[in-house]
Amino acid sequence: MLDRRRKGLEIREVSPAEKEIVVAVYDGETRVAVMEKGVLQEIFVEHADRRSIVGDIYKGRVQNVLPGMEAAFVDIGHNRNALLYVGDIYVDRSKAGGKPDITKLLKVGQPVVVQVTKDPMGGKGARLTTYLSIPGRYLVLLPQNDTVGISHKLSEQDRERLRRLVEEVKPKGVGLIVRTAARDAEAAELRKSLAYLSKVWHQVRRNSEKKRAPAVLYQEPELEIKVVRDIMDAGFERILVDSHRSFRRLRHYLRMVAPDLADRVLHYTGSTPLFEALDINRQIKDALRREVPLPSGGYIVIDTTEALTAIDVNTGRFVGDKSLEDTVLQTNIEAVTEVVRQLRLRDIGGIIIIDFIDMNESRNRRAVLKALNRELEKDRTKTYVVELTKLGLVEMTRKNVSEGLMEAFGEACPVCKGRGMVFREP
Repeated sequence: MLDRRRKGLEIREVSPAEKEIVVAVYDGETRVAVMEKGVLQEIFVEHADRRSIVGDIYKGRVQNVLPGMEAAFVDIGHNRNALLYVGDIYVDRSKAGGKPDITKLLKVGQPVVVQVTKDPMGGKGARLTTYLSIPGRYLVLLPQNDTVGISHKLSEQDRERLRRLVEEVKPKGVGLIVRTAARDAEAAELRKSLAYLSKVWHQVRRNSEKKRAPAVLYQEPELEIKVVRDIMDAGFERILVDSHRSFRRLRHYLRMVAPDLADRVLHYTGSTPLFEALDINRQIKDALRREVPLPSGGYIVIDTTEALTAIDVNTGRFVGDKSLEDTVLQTNIEAVTEVVRQLRLRDIGGIIIIDFIDMNESRNRRAVLKALNRELEKDRTKTYVVELTKLGLVEMTRKNVSEGLMEAFGEACPVCKGRGMVFREP
């Protein structure tokens, strides 16, 4: 029989919260949604037979060294060899002279400890690095460095306080990155996090000495744990979970790392599927469409090619009420918010070209670019924006580490082979 505490953590009827994480477990698939006021902001999907390997650490074996590409192919035990570029190979910079020569760093048959930075996609294998890191909720351990980094999303006051605390707890010879979730953490919590990460690293080293390549040395936790670890903070009202197993795992995890947040994990037991009850499935379907409406009546069109993603902004049926320049500016500003949301939601990576509607006044172009950079601060994925041109084009890049929404829920059409058209015989 359930005790009172457990009963208080069950919920049958739901309505949108200000900010929440929603976890739904299907047969062979886990979906995790990040919601704000009922609007889907990010969606993560993991298939039981196709989980992400980003962050996993392997003992691999060098298969080929390619001086012309300044890279090597490494066998990590998957169907395709993974790629390791010379710039991603750890070298003691105090001893290294000049540009590293990959033929002197790696030999065919040599075992090498690597970490995955990018999942296999299409016909390409995983991307690797030998700069290792072990992430926790508050800290990231960098076992090969002796530096301290603080999240730039924290205020200067918080950064200074945490820097002092880290200098107290950090042992010599290792580096630490303090994550945004550590905003209110005290020294004891940082020590606890560091002790756990040091234990994990010790196990990785022991495994690397014992196991023969190719072998797994460390695996990232299941999707729901990883998302909560990387995203959850006091600003989230709750975590809704429809799986009893995931409910117990998340409660157990938060009791260990953030006890004050553990009671925010709620087990959904309603008869309507959780993603249907919160209208998430409908929002996923909308995100798979090529055309996305804007509040005023304008719209954006998103097209993905092999080389890049193009996003086109249009006024649509919005005619404004002052002047053409004001109408265009309002549409472009609206589009900025939706474009960044779609980048996060679809997890679009690589080169991105945004074609804003032409603006005559330079101050309006600056306003749009400023708004874009402000919205991109919400994106945890690394981005780089080039200046907005007179033609209204913005060139930007966004780091791509795993499959996006289109790959998770779709597949190439067997008739048109991804062309989007069916051609008649010539």
